[in-house]
Amino acid sequence: MNTPRFDLAIRHTLHSGTRSFALDIALQSNCQQLVVYGPSGAGKSMLLKAIAGLHHPDHGHIRLDGRSLFDSAQGICLSPQQRQLGYLFQDYALFPHLSVRQNIGFGLQRGWLNPGRRRQLAAVDYWLNAFGLETLAEQLPATLSGGQRQRTALARALVAAPRALLLDEPFSALDPALRQQLRSELAELLQRLSIPMLLITHDAEDVRVFGQQTLYLQDGRLSQPPAGLMETIHG
Repeated sequence: MNTPRFDLAIRHTLHSGTRSFALDIALQSNCQQLVVYGPSGAGKSMLLKAIAGLHHPDHGHIRLDGRSLFDSAQGICLSPQQRQLGYLFQDYALFPHLSVRQNIGFGLQRGWLNPGRRRQLAAVDYWLNAFGLETLAEQLPATLSGGQRQRTALARALVAAPRALLLDEPFSALDPALRQQLRSELAELLQRLSIPMLLITHDAEDVRVFGQQTLYLQDGRLSQPPAGLMETIHG
């Protein structure tokens, strides 16, 4: 049996005053493109942050291609840097005081601007060119369009050659016409790179374009989607 690309079994409870929210998920997938679909407040972002190492589950394990990123029973909890994952935040999280070039370079190890870092500088130049950002390399994020900001954030996520790409509602901040264009660009890029991807979304069009396998998340648990939902998406 092949080792699953994504192998998760985690439980995590958040408390806020008298309220609590429990994430309880078990899944295995060999698909290159896995989409977790569900309404706002279902726990999608919490799941993604747990995989990335930004949240620590209470119990369970997280494995990527057989490599343990987290395992409560074995005392394994790799840092976000050790996990070697590319993360695209919903709001892109670009540094406003850094140029496009510097934002992309931030995805590499510290000290990338030091003398002798030719390989890292070449990697930054590669992604600037790949996303058509070379003429914008010295501009600040505030001067960019929504699509340009997304391309910058995606280049930053990819520049360090991650083991997998995690995408948090990557098109929600864009107008409908630009969403369609950038979905096509990302789909083409993923096909070319053959990099595993996990995308969370509440947009049915994301499911249609990227969902080689789609899981439905509601109230912190995977469940069957509402009747007719998947037929509507793929119909």
